[in-house]
Amino acid sequence: MNHRHFLIYKPYKMLSQFSTNDRHQKNKKFLRELHDFPKDSMAVGRLDETSEGLLMITTDGQFSNVVNKKGKVEKEYYAQVDGIMTPEAIEKMCSGIEISIHGSMYLTQQCQAFILEEFPILPETLQRVRDDRHGPSSWVSVTLKEGKFRQVRKMCAAVGFPVLRLARVRIGSFTLRDLEEKTVVEITSRIPTD
Repeated sequence: MNHRHFLIYKPYKMLSQFSTNDRHQKNKKFLRELHDFPKDSMAVGRLDETSEGLLMITTDGQFSNVVNKKGKVEKEYYAQVDGIMTPEAIEKMCSGIEISIHGSMYLTQQCQAFILEEFPILPETLQRVRDDRHGPSSWVSVTLKEGKFRQVRKMCAAVGFPVLRLARVRIGSFTLRDLEEKTVVEITSRIPTD
């Protein structure tokens, strides 16, 4: 079978799924609204509803499992945080920090993180983010090889800098630039996972 793969920019307030049987989610926005994806398409990993950014869609479940479970593929996020992020906070995140995952404490793996010197250029968002009249904010880059539930948000909050806006900008070698200002792009190659 010839599998198909897509890169998409998942917008703010959209679920990383194609449909639901949950009656409480019937008025939510779903990935199917972005494109006429092939049957059996699935998201490779997820972004929570209030996060945005790069997401892969594939018809290859085995590939999706490898990317999600093996911890070999880097995912980079840009987070706008409340306050001016400090080098000490960055060091704590890079070393591994305890966060709560489904009610249990979890020590994150070592990661890469740094303060962005300039605000990144991201697509327009429908999210209302407060401006600096209500206090300063700053941007950080966080690169993980794992992906626990709301991990970047929890890591930033754990060091005292709650996230105001969160966007995934890279999965493996694919970046937002590969979208060429489009919302959906079909790609012919997958991320190397070996």
